[in-house]
Amino acid sequence: MRSWKLLLEYDGGRYSGWQEQKNARTVAGELRKAAEEFLRAEVEIGGAGRTDAGVHALGQVAHLRAALSRKPPAEMLRRELNERLPADIAVLEAAEVSGRFHARHDALSRTYLYRISQRKRAFEKRYVWWVKAPLDVRAMAAAAQTLPGRHDFRCFCDADPAGAERSTVVVVESARIEMEDELILFRIEASHFLWKMVRRITGALVKLGLGEIATSDFETLLAGRAEPRLNVAAWTAPSSGLFLESVRYPGEPFPRRTASQLFPLPR
Repeated sequence: MRSWKLLLEYDGGRYSGWQEQKNARTVAGELRKAAEEFLRAEVEIGGAGRTDAGVHALGQVAHLRAALSRKPPAEMLRRELNERLPADIAVLEAAEVSGRFHARHDALSRTYLYRISQRKRAFEKRYVWWVKAPLDVRAMAAAAQTLPGRHDFRCFCDADPAGAERSTVVVVESARIEMEDELILFRIEASHFLWKMVRRITGALVKLGLGEIATSDFETLLAGRAEPRLNVAAWTAPSSGLFLESVRYPGEPFPRRTASQLFPLPR
């Protein structure tokens, strides 16, 4: 069995998420088609994060395995996959790895980035959530600082359709809000994420920034105490502004990429 580790970026706008599904176009499905066409063999593919429909990636990591008598060089594999993949999916790096490497199980953490725009954008409409009303960014940043640690995120998630997640407890390594060129950037790193967790946290932060909920309401939700008046599901942020930014592994073999590399700020 031959194995590779791949680093990918993709625009998720045309896909029903990363995970392969019947009768739906997915990123992993497109990667499988490209790999099997080049390698002329069945392949096993696994990703570090199951991004939802419409969610993008700057640094998704995947493992690719195939039973081959000869292993093509990693750089040849990268080139050949890119020749066969759609224009909105790109393999940035490829490396030969041990067959024991697993993109999901070996990851130490994942970092997601959500981009909120405070103005209309002619060229980045598909990659932001444009919130037209003024936001109290200081209040949002203060709430984001309460996220690190071990919390029960039951109020910020939905039932996983794959039935994979049972516990709603997640350890958040870091969370912060920064401003860049009228963009509010919410970045969160955790051991793993629940379905719709980042988008619902973002929606609650925006509600707080709009003054429609209080800091105490956000604290109540973070404590896992659901209240009917706090309809977090209805606040779910759109998928357009969400990116899987990076995945961290022991030794960090691949450099992290940031949104500024994809969307350079004007000089």
